[in-house]
Amino acid sequence: MSLLDRTVASLLPAVPKPIVRHFSRPYIAGETVDDMVQTVKALNAEGFLATVDILGELATSLEGAQAAGQEYVHVMDAMVERGLEAKVSVKLTQMGLQLDNELCFQIMEQLVAKAKSQNSFLRIDMEDSSTTTDTLVIYERLRDRFGEHVGVVIQAYLRRSLDDVRKLAAHQANVRVCKGIYVEPRAIAYKDPEIINRNFELLVEELLEAGSYVGIATHDERLVWSAFEIIERIGLTPEQYEFQMLLGVDEQLRRIVRDAGHRVRIYVPFGVKWYAYSVRRLRENPAIVGHVLRSLL
Repeated sequence: MSLLDRTVASLLPAVPKPIVRHFSRPYIAGETVDDMVQTVKALNAEGFLATVDILGELATSLEGAQAAGQEYVHVMDAMVERGLEAKVSVKLTQMGLQLDNELCFQIMEQLVAKAKSQNSFLRIDMEDSSTTTDTLVIYERLRDRFGEHVGVVIQAYLRRSLDDVRKLAAHQANVRVCKGIYVEPRAIAYKDPEIINRNFELLVEELLEAGSYVGIATHDERLVWSAFEIIERIGLTPEQYEFQMLLGVDEQLRRIVRDAGHRVRIYVPFGVKWYAYSVRRLRENPAIVGHVLRSLL
């Protein structure tokens, strides 16, 4: 990564929103349900599955949390009506986790019941470490009631994750494994990239060997290769796992994985609250901003 790229990334919060929107366009399906539908249909036509996320985090009122839940109901109905090969992912802070834990559970209970009625599935996203325990507790309550219609996420950079995975594996839980993107203290999170990678591999292996369905969420080709090796060694079929990648990130790799006969699900965010997500993604991939800026200059 060049000095220019790092400098541009650090200045993103001061960049006018229209410019950020231009740079972030590949990562976001638009602002409306119709925009999302168009993007998912195009992905489905290429042989990719999708998981849909309505952008927005940390509800600041109970009314806002309930409104976010209703927005997901509308999206789930639209996905069924349009015949999309897609599921939804939900952040618990968006559903009021940090306002009223029980209300958050009630909203999620309605959403997972909706997914079950559609013979579908809902993934509970994982956020920063302050929410990890509460997220897993709510997931377990929902899993006890709805079984295979709900899943959760585990982040490989957290030191606690192996213990969490072993508890989940005992129930053959449906788990997405990712590296994790939040800035956490060293006391609870690994900092060495190689350790995070090896822990990612260990978590995936533990879950797959236990019979869990695993969403292997990575754009790191070394981890993709490692997952291939684990899958081959255990003797799994493509119905027992999937790879997951972000919209707009390393499209060549996702085609390579698909063409090798593996399921690939693309994470498709959309909505009017696109700015915070855009800044975060562009900070993670500042070379894109630098490349566009150099082209303009």
